[in-house]
Amino acid sequence: LVLGMDDSVLNLALPSIAEDFQATITQMQWAINAYLLATAALLLLMGALGDRFGRKRLFFIGTILFALGSLAAALSTSMGMLIACRAVMGLGCAVIWPQTLSIIRATFDDPKECASAIGVWAGVTALAYGLGPIIGGVLLAHFAWTSVFVLNIPLSIIGLAGGYFLVQESMNTDAIKLDPMGAVLSGAALFSLVYGIIEAGRLSWTESSVIIWLAVGVILLVLFVIWELRSDHPMLPMRFFKNMSFTGATVPMAMAALASGALLFFLSQYFQSVQGYGPLRTAFLLLPGAGMSFVTASAAPYLANAIGTKYTVSLGLFLGGLGLFLMSLLTTGTQWYALVGAFLVQGAGYGLAFSPASASIMGSLPVKRAGIGSAMDNTVQQIGYVLGVAGLGAALNTIYRDRVSDLQALASLPQEASEAIRDSIQAAHIVAGDLPFDISQQIVQGSNEAFTSGVERALIIGASVMLAATLFSLLVLPSKIRPSDE
Repeated sequence: LVLGMDDSVLNLALPSIAEDFQATITQMQWAINAYLLATAALLLLMGALGDRFGRKRLFFIGTILFALGSLAAALSTSMGMLIACRAVMGLGCAVIWPQTLSIIRATFDDPKECASAIGVWAGVTALAYGLGPIIGGVLLAHFAWTSVFVLNIPLSIIGLAGGYFLVQESMNTDAIKLDPMGAVLSGAALFSLVYGIIEAGRLSWTESSVIIWLAVGVILLVLFVIWELRSDHPMLPMRFFKNMSFTGATVPMAMAALASGALLFFLSQYFQSVQGYGPLRTAFLLLPGAGMSFVTASAAPYLANAIGTKYTVSLGLFLGGLGLFLMSLLTTGTQWYALVGAFLVQGAGYGLAFSPASASIMGSLPVKRAGIGSAMDNTVQQIGYVLGVAGLGAALNTIYRDRVSDLQALASLPQEASEAIRDSIQAAHIVAGDLPFDISQQIVQGSNEAFTSGVERALIIGASVMLAATLFSLLVLPSKIRPSDE
């Protein structure tokens, strides 16, 4: 609940943070991706640590780290400091996330009970994404953006208290050795790829430095796979992918995360910076989709029992893609009520797919590997989120910079002001506020149209990825979960 709320609240606060620190689109991407990178790079390692040393113990450590990172983020005095604090929060998230599903898997032996419990877990996660913007909107309407980080502290304390009294310790006494080399290679590969993708949006895909970063990332990724195949104690056991209940759910959910992970990043800026809505109104506009996700995630296990995991997940992915396509029809003048239907369709689809896909992943693995299994489930989605924010953000940034650079009004401005306008829509509006009315209107309207064009392109790409995920699920994912032979 705390982690889901934090993610959605930060996206809502980004426009305010950008204005306060004069942040570029690239810096805002890093505020999201520093967290996601730290999480994705360490999830598998932390899942293994939970199996070995105790899941409840690791849950406590992660919650404390997350709370301390939140406190430091609230005290940030620069964008660089905020990005660093977000990385610490991501470390805490990496420790917490794999323990949640692994505790459920270790607690419920019956597959149907486990699937229902995971459905509740998925529903609460969806609810957090709905409550986050509302609570964040109220805070941002009355307090500074720092309040969204302060909020995490009392919530973390509640989580610690609940965990102490309600959660029993569990661990695997026969846990395998750790794989530090695998963790280093995977983390370095992810960082190189994401850095290269984000820089491509700021510079160009043909820039030599971008090509080098991407090439290094691919090489490290290949080395990681080779290492894992040869290791007798791999961090990411490749044999798990032989079970289609695992692969058929893992790959589509990673693709879904890539397609929709940047949605809040785009829409919170669109509503606040283009449409001029306040944080609270923006939060209420995003609520229907999150609410629908909660409903469908809770109902998905029952639908999966009736028609099978394959068709439930595939239907959810298709609806998610349809929702993204409908959103891509937006313009600078689109009224909020024209998008509500798209939010409901996308939210319903994500809720339908997420719960049974997670149940398929966890049900395909042995209980003794619950921690690493939970970590793998979360890792592939976090990688999807990272690449989504980086890749789709780069697509948005490229179009925004190209369209804004064509504005005739920029020719009469100092180079510093022109560069600020190219950096972000928030900076463009700030610069426009100090200019004569005619030029100001040209810059505001031009930057709004440029940003909206970028959002349109990113959403169309996301919808295409969701369609590919739907087809993969239909072709690969079994209708019934195939348990592990181990």
